[in-house]
Amino acid sequence: MNDYGFGNYIYNLRSRAGLSQSELAAEIGVTNKAVSKWEVGRAKPGVETIRKLAALFQISVDELLKKREEEKMAEITKIVITGGPCGGKSTAMSWVQNAFTQMGYTVLFVTETATELITGGVAPWTCSTNGEFQNCLLRLQLDKEKVFEHAAETMDTEKVLIVCDRGALDNKAYMDGIEFARALEYLGTNEVELRDNYDAVFHLVTAAKGAEEFYTTANNSARTETVEEAAALDDKLISVWTGHPHLRVIDNSTGFEDKMRRLIAEISSFLGEPEPFEIERKFLIEYPDIKWLESVPNCQRIEIIQTYLKSDKDEEVRVRQRGCDGHYIYFQTTKRKVSDVKRVEIENRLSESEYIRLLMNADTTRRQIRKDRYCLTYDNQYFEIDVYPFWNDKAIAEIELSDENAEIRFPKQIKVIKEVTDDESYKNASLARI
Repeated sequence: MNDYGFGNYIYNLRSRAGLSQSELAAEIGVTNKAVSKWEVGRAKPGVETIRKLAALFQISVDELLKKREEEKMAEITKIVITGGPCGGKSTAMSWVQNAFTQMGYTVLFVTETATELITGGVAPWTCSTNGEFQNCLLRLQLDKEKVFEHAAETMDTEKVLIVCDRGALDNKAYMDGIEFARALEYLGTNEVELRDNYDAVFHLVTAAKGAEEFYTTANNSARTETVEEAAALDDKLISVWTGHPHLRVIDNSTGFEDKMRRLIAEISSFLGEPEPFEIERKFLIEYPDIKWLESVPNCQRIEIIQTYLKSDKDEEVRVRQRGCDGHYIYFQTTKRKVSDVKRVEIENRLSESEYIRLLMNADTTRRQIRKDRYCLTYDNQYFEIDVYPFWNDKAIAEIELSDENAEIRFPKQIKVIKEVTDDESYKNASLARI
């Protein structure tokens, strides 16, 4: 991800001085675009410009230089590229390498652990049980990721993208419930941590769904699935990752090269390249059939507690507890509006202690928002359906898009009342007002 620490610092100085980006640019003799790049973390000013900024904001040059340099550690992002058999993962790795190296990223690849073990002689049919094989696979997968993360921290580079050819939770699709529970116990972890340990997940739909004529097992000696088995496995893999905060499904609705381009576009959008925009549409819906949602394999319930913090008038800052069954992860999100459907959104993972500390800065003019979020994958789209305890006749459905004009296809069980993307009264920040 981009380096937002220094960018936020400059933004706050400018806001307190009551200057627009254009006014600040004119004061110190740079372009408006340069100021924009600083504030979204894509660039930092040189020493001479630092001196001008220090004089303008009446702070010491040393203080400003310190702020500029203290965020120098590489920004590390870890993503998963997963998918059904013959979905295009191998080719995708080459596309990712080329595209993001050109964008200035150091790209590291964690190779597919299952193929590595099977071709080396460790397989479900050579181990005593499938469960034991999965334990070996998961342990090696997580250890490999730790090695890559450690290596990334030592690199003299600004941006590192760690790409996992499948993630740890893929293995759930190959286990029954008892095997998976035992695997979690063996690892000393839980499903929320295992799933949300990655910053984003990108699923490439198998050629067995929509491009059957291109389905083959010839390019992977560890692959044995028929077309029907591949399609069923693809559904399972989507199901196990449903619930992740950033899941995107890349289908076969276009030719293969365009499929790869769509993957690159989705990853770029997530990384904030060229800018960290979020395109989101929001709909007021009739209160959903909870029993139906909880019966759908591609739906996962997530418990969310959202607290708004004190912030400047031009931005919204919140912290969020997210998870289920007593297992949670924590985030801080800062949003700045660009247009009715587009915002700059900066999200940082927090430790539990950081989260608790930030709660002390809660905006007491707003109540805490508690809700059940049903993450639903439908027709290769990812919906988030928020059910609030104070409503019994309606709910909110959201979908994030890479294209403002993309078609949205709702399941027939979801009854849309109206779109409320532009309606401030249905935003969480408004619902939280006391």
